[in-house]
Amino acid sequence: MNLQLENKTAFISGSTEGIGFAIAKGLACEGVKVILNGRTEAKLQDAIDRLQAEVPETTISGLTADFRDTAEIETLIKNLPAIDILVNNVGIYTSKSFATTTDHDWEEMLEVNLMSGVRLSRKLLPAMKKRNWGRILFVSSECAQLVPDDLIAYSTTKAAMLALSRGLAQTTQGSGVTVNTVLPGSTLTKGAERFLDEKSKSEGLGIKEISDRFFKEVRTSSLIERFLDPKEVADTVVYLSSPLSSATNGAAITLDGGSVSGII
Repeated sequence: MNLQLENKTAFISGSTEGIGFAIAKGLACEGVKVILNGRTEAKLQDAIDRLQAEVPETTISGLTADFRDTAEIETLIKNLPAIDILVNNVGIYTSKSFATTTDHDWEEMLEVNLMSGVRLSRKLLPAMKKRNWGRILFVSSECAQLVPDDLIAYSTTKAAMLALSRGLAQTTQGSGVTVNTVLPGSTLTKGAERFLDEKSKSEGLGIKEISDRFFKEVRTSSLIERFLDPKEVADTVVYLSSPLSSATNGAAITLDGGSVSGII
């Protein structure tokens, strides 16, 4: 299927690995000029080199920015060219009880997870409206609805994304611009791989056994009973980035393997 994305330009925040890198690769494979983002020049260059090797026919570049640093964000925004597709993917979390989650923890997660999307959208949305075409995507999480006890602050930021995305979508009425959110479930990112590896070593069990136990004891509501591959999330984001998704606006799309119950 031709997604009609050739020669579009996309910026994906937090895209040196995991879901962000998978989204970047999916867009690059469709002929999109991709701008990656990472916190350090070394990590960013490594991601650019890997993606360019995997998709040599597409233009790949990158911009560094730590979204906890407002000065770096301002520099990033000044250096952004015209963007057709904005994917707000960058995110951090702290696994702590509510009582031990500090104000600083809350502030950092709000700055990175929520305000990054606020600032980037505020910069890029007006030009998208003027051109009468554009896509803004927010990568939220199943935690916006499931809210684990040790991730209350993280979940709050991911839930706030839904309101932000819907509100921005309402400002695009009658235009060719859309704003949507995806809510991935537990995904096999490098962070998840490290978690499984550490559990495997500490408990003397195989990684598959640890993974299976996670879905039997922790994420018991999952219908697929496995971690998602980052590509499974990326495939939906790539579609929503395309002209073929023009009827989808203001939506929150779950990609959680059925972890959140309900029919809507």
